[in-house]
Amino acid sequence: MPKVLIVPREVAKFANRFSDVLLNAGLEIVVLPPAEANLPTEDELIAALAGVEATVAGSEPYSPRVFAAHPQLKVVARVGVGYDAVDLAAATKSGAAVTIAPNTNQGSVAEHAFALMLAFTRHIPARHGAIAAGGWPRFMSLPMRGRTLGLAGLGRIGKAVALRALAFEMKVIAFDPFPDTAFCAAHGIGLVSFDQLLAESDFLSLHLPMSAETRHIINRDTLSKMKPGAVLVNTSRGGLVCEADLLTALQGGRIAGAVLDVFEEEPTPADNLLRKLPNVVFTPHAAGVDVQSLHDMARSAAEAVASLRRGEWPAEKVVNPDVRTAFRWS
Repeated sequence: MPKVLIVPREVAKFANRFSDVLLNAGLEIVVLPPAEANLPTEDELIAALAGVEATVAGSEPYSPRVFAAHPQLKVVARVGVGYDAVDLAAATKSGAAVTIAPNTNQGSVAEHAFALMLAFTRHIPARHGAIAAGGWPRFMSLPMRGRTLGLAGLGRIGKAVALRALAFEMKVIAFDPFPDTAFCAAHGIGLVSFDQLLAESDFLSLHLPMSAETRHIINRDTLSKMKPGAVLVNTSRGGLVCEADLLTALQGGRIAGAVLDVFEEEPTPADNLLRKLPNVVFTPHAAGVDVQSLHDMARSAAEAVASLRRGEWPAEKVVNPDVRTAFRWS
């Protein structure tokens, strides 16, 4: 019986909620052994994949070395919508399908983006800390209503953020290389160039995929074009932002602040100087995961594995479609 490995330990805790999907497809479920670290290293992953033909995957590194060591691996089903940790070229060369879980966590990310913005504008971390220390701070909050939210990327998550922004009585503008013009027209969202987005946004929220083209799209040059007093919001990918340039912009008052859920290096090193700034709010790459979204993502990943095992092709989930001609799972 083919084995499917559940790698994320948080997902394994509620495997009983989606195990029927895998068992009904004739698969044996195995779970990554407990370890101190939440994320297995490349060597630990290679060891764990012995005899495994599919994984319900987290953010562990599926490198060329991993695929070379395990040519029997047929499916890497990501519990999420990103796949930065998977080398797609190596997966395709090895004949392994890589899938994501679309339409499962955009609501969670959108809610988290607003939680971060509200924490900043309402000074929630500072007020909480002061009250916990015995104080009673009464400094002024900043409004969100009437302000302009700029969205860099208007895919599923960008749209979810846009709809919530409209409920906050914000003006919404967006940049997207392939925009959904019907959605924009229906909701009064202005499509603008990237430079115009930088210049007009009071809050600039990033919702772009990570690629060679988008890496460090927020840098010294683009930060200099941002509206004075703007706030950068990143719940997408840490590599979109050059943190050294962001640090300079924040220290110099070029922009008012930043709210960050993702970072260039995760976990963020203790000596990262961004940690010391009073005008930054942090969370630990948690935007896309709440109780509902994690369950939905895990079940979607399991369904992708099961579909491929049955000989079906879940085209809306496969992110390396070129593998189809070589894909065999018998």
